[in-house]
This record gives sequence, structure tokens and C-alpha cells, in this order.
Amino acid sequence: MRQAIVPCNEITEMVIEGGGKDLLSCYQCGTCTASCPWGLVSHLGIRNMIRLAMLGLEGFEGEDVWKCTTCNTCVSRCPREIEIIDIFRSVRSQMAEMNVIPHTLRTALSSITANGNPWLGDRADRTGWIKDLEVKHISTAGTSTLYFTCCTPAYDPRTRRVAQAMAKVLQAAGIDFGILGTEASCCGDPSHRIGNLEQYEGLAGKNQDLFRKYGVKEIITSSPHCYNMFTKYYGGMDGIRVRNYTEVLAEALEQGKLKMTTPVEATVAYHDPCYLGRHNGVYDAPRKVLEAVPGVKFVELDRIREDALCCGGGGGGIWLESKKGERFSEVRVNEAVGKEATILATACPYCVIMLEDGTKTTNLSDSLRILDIAEIVAAAL
Repeated sequence: MRQAIVPCNEITEMVIEGGGKDLLSCYQCGTCTASCPWGLVSHLGIRNMIRLAMLGLEGFEGEDVWKCTTCNTCVSRCPREIEIIDIFRSVRSQMAEMNVIPHTLRTALSSITANGNPWLGDRADRTGWIKDLEVKHISTAGTSTLYFTCCTPAYDPRTRRVAQAMAKVLQAAGIDFGILGTEASCCGDPSHRIGNLEQYEGLAGKNQDLFRKYGVKEIITSSPHCYNMFTKYYGGMDGIRVRNYTEVLAEALEQGKLKMTTPVEATVAYHDPCYLGRHNGVYDAPRKVLEAVPGVKFVELDRIREDALCCGGGGGGIWLESKKGERFSEVRVNEAVGKEATILATACPYCVIMLEDGTKTTNLSDSLRILDIAEIVAAAL
């Protein structure tokens, strides 16, 4: 049984009450700092920040608190099973209330308030990705299965191709689905991880009202971040089955509903997204799908599954600028090239963006392509 020390000041109590309930259970072993992927490219003194927060001393609330990508590596290895991410989120929440927050993160949160998405996109443009595709609104699709389009594929030009590939693959597998269209709002992951809990709660309420309004019984997500929010943080989801699309495709392959006949001649490595893998334990489905693609030679990276390296995009990291040479994505793409992979596949829109940026800053764009699994499957139909 963990034995916590007694709170010693008002600041410490604020962190605890804000969601960092495990703060005083830390016994300062330093496993978190040693496990953090920042150690590969720079430094993030997690142990030190927790200690300062425990004592209520200045320093824990500095710029470094925003560097945490919430990859869950520290939590998965903590001998006391402390929810370190919640401690960071609580500190961020206190800072956000005082408006002490990086400008780019403030912009993302403001965009969510104004537009329902963190990408400064007009709500009316949320369905721009369905052009020339036979995709219907859930109210007219004749199904209770919802494809929840993450804000990123809805607005980001690069990952918009992922949403389009998703629609084609689901249709090829005979899976009927509908979308929420312009009514959809962000799932709340950025708000929650950056620390604006009031905004997150409002988004969750709006989306759940829509789920009930349209009688949604199943949700298929393309983003592990949406998947994580729906399964772990949304209340009132009883009777709604939530699955990541790789689980849906793996099942369709097993049942013989999805046929891939066009070879994709490539050596493919797979990057485990943190929010699909470490946060939710989905490791096998993506690999089953990739291994079933004709022509693909599948290779594993050295750091995989629970030991996989973060892309750097989670926890608001996708809106922060890291120096060249201090990006996890650069390490990751070099690992893929070291395995002679010609495609580095993943199953997360954040990962696609971050890893593709990594190929550019390392001048590896010509030798390594970054593709979502949905794009690979669509090419193999």
C-alpha cells in the first residue's frame, strides 16, 4: 500500500485538487526521468518538477511542463503506478487559468471555442474532405455506425487524404457508416491535455448529445486520441461500441469482407502511436492489417509496442516548435531507414504529420514515405 506524505502548502493542495491526486505518493526514484523520451534528444526533469510541486517551490510550473507529450512511458514504468500525466495536466490547468500558456496552444484552444476545432478551420469546411466521395450524414445513412472524423484529417491538407482513404476502405469492406458533418466538434483531447477542463467538458457534452440524437451504437475512430477520449473520459457512453479503425479492418479481413488484390511492393515498418498502444493496448490489429497487404515486406523497428518511441505530437506537442535535433520524429525516421524500410506506417494523424516533418528535417523524404495504414490498404484494393 502506498503511503503518502501530508500536503505542506496551498500550492501543493491546488495541484492535488486539480487532478494530480498521486502527487504525494511519489518517492522520487527517478524512473520517470530515466524513461522519458526527451532523454534521447534533450532533457526533461520530470522527477525534479514533481519534487518541486510536492514542496510547493517555484520551478515546477516553468516552460518544461509544456514539453510533456503525454506519451505514457513514465506512467507505464512507474513502480508506484503514479498517474504522472494527471499531475502535469493539473499544473497546466493552473497555469492556463492564469493565462500563462504558450501562444500556439492558446491559439489552438481559442480556435476550438470559435470553430469547434484546433486548426483555425471554419466549421462549414469540416466536410471538405468528402468531395467526390459518397459519404452521408449519419441521419440519412441508414446506419447507427458513426465514423468520427478527427479534426486533423478534416482540416489538415496532408491527413485529409487519410480520411478519404478511410471512407474508401470502409466502403470496400461493406461497412455502412455515416458522419456528423459540420455538427461535429473536437473530441476534447487537446483541451484536456493542455489543461482547459471546462472546455473539454463542454465538448464532451455536445458530442454526446449528438450521439444520442442520432442513435449512434458504434463509433469508428481514425485518431487514437479520439478513441482514448471516448473510452476513458466520456461518461454516458453505455451501449456505444468504440473501436479504432485498425480493429475494424482486422476483423473485416478475418471475416473475408475486405479484399486486397493490388500488390504494394514496399518494405514497411510500423510506428506504434502512443495513444493506440501504451494508452490502450492496441498492438496486434495494425500489424495484422499490414501483414495482409499483398507485396508488403513487414519489418519491426527496435522500439515497438509498449517500448515504442513517441512521435512528439501528443499533449499539445503538435502545436509546439521543437529545435532541429531535438525532435523524437527525427530519431524515429532514422530508425526506420536503419531497418531498410521504404514506408513507415502508422495509425494516427498526429504521427503522420510529425513523422513526415521528421523526414524533411533529416533529408530523408526521398527514401522514406510516411503513410497511414488506411492509405496503404486503399492502395491495395
